[in-house]
Formats: sequence, structure tokens, C-alpha cells
Amino acid sequence: MSPSPLNTSYDAVVVGSGHNGLVAAAYLARAGKSVLVLERNDTLGGATASQQVFPDYDAWLSRYSYLISLFPKKIVDDLGLTFQTTQRKTASFTPYNSNQNGLVISNIDQSRSQQSMREMTGSDEAWSSYQKLIELEVAIAQKAWPTLLAPLKSRKDFQSQMTSDQEREAWQSFIEEPLGKVIEKYAEHDALRGLLMTDGKIGVFADPHDPSLLQNRCFLYHIIGNGDGEWRVPVGGMRSLVNSLVDTCKAAGVEFLTSATVNHVELGPASHTVTFDHEGNIRAVQAENVLVNAGPKTFAKIMGEVWHPVTTDEGSVIKINMLLRRLPKVKAKGVSSEEAFAGSFHIDEGYQQMITSYGLAKEGTIPNPAPGEMYCHTLTDPSILSPELQAKGFQTLTLFGLDMPYRLFETDHDDRKEQIKELYLEGLDRICDESFADCLALDREGKPCIEIKTPQDLEREVDLDQGNIFHNTLSWPFADQNEDIGTWGVETEFPRVFRAGASALRGGAVSGIPGHNAAMCILGPH
Repeated sequence: MSPSPLNTSYDAVVVGSGHNGLVAAAYLARAGKSVLVLERNDTLGGATASQQVFPDYDAWLSRYSYLISLFPKKIVDDLGLTFQTTQRKTASFTPYNSNQNGLVISNIDQSRSQQSMREMTGSDEAWSSYQKLIELEVAIAQKAWPTLLAPLKSRKDFQSQMTSDQEREAWQSFIEEPLGKVIEKYAEHDALRGLLMTDGKIGVFADPHDPSLLQNRCFLYHIIGNGDGEWRVPVGGMRSLVNSLVDTCKAAGVEFLTSATVNHVELGPASHTVTFDHEGNIRAVQAENVLVNAGPKTFAKIMGEVWHPVTTDEGSVIKINMLLRRLPKVKAKGVSSEEAFAGSFHIDEGYQQMITSYGLAKEGTIPNPAPGEMYCHTLTDPSILSPELQAKGFQTLTLFGLDMPYRLFETDHDDRKEQIKELYLEGLDRICDESFADCLALDREGKPCIEIKTPQDLEREVDLDQGNIFHNTLSWPFADQNEDIGTWGVETEFPRVFRAGASALRGGAVSGIPGHNAAMCILGPH
């Protein structure tokens, strides 16, 4: 049983202990504010927590989240976090030609990448065009990234920063026109187009020419991190981020209460009353400020409002965690298992194939083949495994499935979940030069160590509305509404109540940005 709160009144109560809530709590407490964090689960960390997913093995996987790109170094430095990330040797591996070949994009050897693309296309023209596209990505990333920890600029002000021909083309390509247009302009090979489009689809349900431009916003989140868009491995797994934040919070005096489900926030002129259920008892505390690090549906519920999702709020993701006894060999000539699995490993993600899979899923049909992206954490950072498992050659794999919207699982959930797991195993069997299932570790009952989470599972377990890993529709990095210009993007219609999570403007992904911005909204910039 966790203890009751030490006080009856706080400067700030944070609802939810995900990384954004922890970032906000740390900033506020270090500024001298009294802070209470209420967490409905019995452990801290929300969707960023690491867990011993397969109890028979000392392996700590991030059950729900992925790599790190968007967590600013400024937050790490401001809060004195010990959290670190490290580079993957391989950026991506994309099989093509019936999986007999594979495109390798290296993070450490450009000549390897160029040679691999030459083998795929027969010339260096494709590499030259690809570099032009990367330059466009960097052009907009370097303008967007420095703005995320400051009040929102207007669309007009943001656009006015794009002054060179290259920057203006980047604006047109990523902000004004559907993403498919620029991909088709700079990439001719279907596999390369698919590789690029993946960043516009992970977690959202969209196609290359979707008029909503949801795919563009998703793409931006995947390319702007730290100004270069590199996705890095969290050393020690996601729990290292959670643990470092919790340690910082505790050192600053933050109080934590787990198994505490907030039921209602009653607004008051000077302080709000936060009512919550703690281990079967209804309790309440006063809070000058309330910061909500939870999904929009939960926010609406505790504020006494009706939740109204929009079409683009629908999540579209399957999360699969696996523990392997060893890595399988791949069919692609000249590509080792270590090279292929260390990077983002693309499964059935050809451009045209994903257009087809999107169309099928839109009509309620499970796409077959099922597109997905996967990587091996332990090739870059083995520390999430015990020394014994490391010595035996065990590895972890984390897979995100695309074109798997919430709507697909509203009927026959469990049967469809099992069917999709088999589809991904079939896809891996086509890519690998041996039975993929034979490489999976087995638990004490002889069952394979593979776990699959649907959008419904994500909604139920970590409060991701409709399974949306970004909480709701992704926003642009600037204010698209006049009333948001100059705000932090965390303010709500309720005084001193803030969205300190992914549903804030510029929220989404493991970034800590909404948590920082909610704290700054209370404290003022410093």
C-alpha cells in the first residue's frame, strides 16, 4: 500500500506519471513549487516504462514505446538527467526484389549506403536525388527544432524564416503539398519510396496523398529531432529515462502516489479540488495548478466534459515485442543479420504495397501482407539483458505495424489480433533465410516469447485514446489557429489547467516538450 499524500494542498498536481508529467514535475519542483504526481497504475512511467515482458527472462523491454529522437538536450541539461542515447550503426534495412536483396542505409559509412543504393538502382543518380531530399528535410528541421521549447509562432512567421530556395522548396514540399509528391519526385524505386513514406505513417492512418496532410505532420515528427532527425537507442532502455526523471523529481521534493485514479477536477478561484480514488478510498487535495498528462478522453472525463474525437485522431499501430535466442539470417545478399536488424528493418513496406494495404484497412479488411517496421535494441545496447542472456546471444526485437487502425479490431478483436501476429511472422519468414519462429526464445511452458498489442490494448492499458500513440491528431510545429499564436500550446479553456502530455500542441512521441512547456507556462521562461 502506497502512503497517502503528505499535504492537503499543492502548488501543482500532475495527473499521470508518463515522461511528460515527470518533466513538468521536475521543472516545477526545482523552481520551489510543491508538487504531487498521481498515477493510476501501480508503477511510474506510463507508456515509457520498461517491463520484464517475458517473466521467465531477465530482459527489460519498452513495452509500448520505441527509439528516441525528439527529447531535447536542453531538458536533459536543465534537469541534470543521467539519461543517454547512443547511435545505431545502421539507419535502415529495406528488402526488395522478392527479399533477395536489401537496401542498407548506414549511420556510420556513407559509402556503404551509396553502394547499396547503386546496387538497387544501377546508377548513382538515385543517391544524388535522395541526398537532395535529405537536404530538404534538414532545411526544415533546423528551422523547426529550435522553436519547440518556446511559445508558438504563427504560420506566417514560421514561413518567413524559409528564405533560401531550398528552404522555400522544403516548406512547399512538407507543409503545403501532400508528402507523396516530394517522395515521388526524388525517389523512383518503389522500395526507397516505401522507406521514406514509413515516417509519414507510423502511428497514424494516412496515405501519401491524403488531403488532410496528416502524413506530412507525422513525417515532420520523424525528421526534425535535434535538427537532424536521427533516431537513437536509449541506453538501458526507456526505464533509464523514467528512472532518471523520477530520481530528479524525488531529489527536488516531488511526491508520488500510485494506484491513484483521478475522477474529477472541481475548479476554484484560487485553487482546484482534485478528487481521486486511492486503493478503494476517495480522497481529495487542493491544487493551484493542475497538469494533465493523459489522453483527451480522460481529460474530458475529469473536467466533466464530453469527448468528441475527430477522424484523424484514430490510432493505427500494432506493437509487437519479441525475445530471440539468436538473430536469424536474412536472404539479402551481402547483408549480415547484425547490419540488417540493428537499423529500422522494413517488412513489406513497398510504396505501392502500402497504398494497397491502406485501402484494404480503410474498408475494414486486414492487409495481407502486413507492413511493419522493426529494430533490435540489444545490438546497439545489450544492457537491457542480463549478462547471462548477453553471453548466450539473446536479442530483443520491437516491431511497429502500419495500416492497423483501431477500426480493424472493433469486432473479433482476439481472433484478428492472433491473425495479424501470424501475418507478421509470415512476413519475417519471407525475409529470413531460416524459420524466424525457430529463433524465438521459449518460456517455461514452451510458448514463444512474442507479445502483441492492438490499438485497443494501448487504449486500455496506457490511456491512448483509440490506440493513438500521439494521443490525438498531430499538430504542426507552428500555430495554425490565431488564438494559439504566442501560447505554449498547453493552455486549456480552464484557468490554471494544462495539457502536460502528448495531446498538447507539439505533443506526441517521447519528447518531454509538452511537459517542459506546461512548466514554463506556469513559471515563465527562464
